[in-house]
Amino acid sequence: MKFHILILTALTLLVTACANRQSVTVAPTTNMSALKSIYVVHQPKDKDQINVLIADNLRMRGVTATTGDGPAPANVDAVITYIDKWMWDITMYLLQLTVTVRDPKTDYPMASANSLHGSLTRLSPTEMVAETLNNIYNGKVTEPAPLK
Repeated sequence: MKFHILILTALTLLVTACANRQSVTVAPTTNMSALKSIYVVHQPKDKDQINVLIADNLRMRGVTATTGDGPAPANVDAVITYIDKWMWDITMYLLQLTVTVRDPKTDYPMASANSLHGSLTRLSPTEMVAETLNNIYNGKVTEPAPLK
């Protein structure tokens, strides 16, 4: 009996380590290419500067991106909030990232995307940000590249 429990536990850990999931929701009225200035709200518990990675990725897309701890400036087209979840497996890695693009006046979520990668399919924080924002800008989940 103990052997069966050990095997089931090992299989559960293996399947969890291979987990890879992406999702995206974009409101039909949202035109991401029309958003030229975006403010990224820094999450107080984020010590890994995911907000800076998001702002940098937006700048590479030609967006004027700023980030900070306070409320958004009055002149931005959108505000981005995010939730980062980290996991330990030999080293710390970014397990899950959720990014939400919000209307600065109403706080309405115009678009949201989530990327989750287990230990065996983990991505760097820069790659997770790129994947999540790509899904928002494309309006759909992209297929992951085949493993090499």
